[in-house]
Amino acid sequence: MSDALTTPTGLESQYATQLATDLERNATEQERIGTEVQSLQEQLRGLQHDRELLLKMQQLLDDGPSGAVRQAGASRTARVPAPREAAPRAKRTVRKKAAAAAKAKPQPKSTEGPTLIELVRTHLGQQAEPRSAAEVTTALTQGHPDRTIKTTVVRTTLEKLVAKGQAQRTRQKNSVFYSTPDATEQAEKSDEGAAAAEKPESKD
Repeated sequence: MSDALTTPTGLESQYATQLATDLERNATEQERIGTEVQSLQEQLRGLQHDRELLLKMQQLLDDGPSGAVRQAGASRTARVPAPREAAPRAKRTVRKKAAAAAKAKPQPKSTEGPTLIELVRTHLGQQAEPRSAAEVTTALTQGHPDRTIKTTVVRTTLEKLVAKGQAQRTRQKNSVFYSTPDATEQAEKSDEGAAAAEKPESKD
């Protein structure tokens, strides 16, 4: 009989488990809420501290020379607290820095005069024989010492002219040469004429 009373039944075991779970959940919830309360208290202390500073600054403004001319308490609501003036000052500072940076920034070179693609096209048109990108770069650099002309840029420009049909590309051994269509035709005619001149005359 005593053994039956002391031995827990299945229902009692379930109650015990449920109680333990509820206690654990309760403790976790208390910890979470306690953390939130602590955070809110810190925020409240910060706001109270800020309010004290603002009140002191307002009192200093009221005690200044301008406070002698206030009218029936209306000036207190009309005054702008000092912290609000920081934003316009900050904007003015940013504008001054931006203006100084704009002055210090080097201005882009004037785009007056022919473009590089025009210079390259004109130069090719004046040549009787095909020219390599390096030769074109050397000639343009000598003719325009005030401009910085790189071989890689000239080669890209020549390829653009080829793509537009305004220049022709020929390969001789391991080198690539460029010319205008007219110059290429003249070179071919010249080669044909030279070959005809070298060909021995046939005897009747």
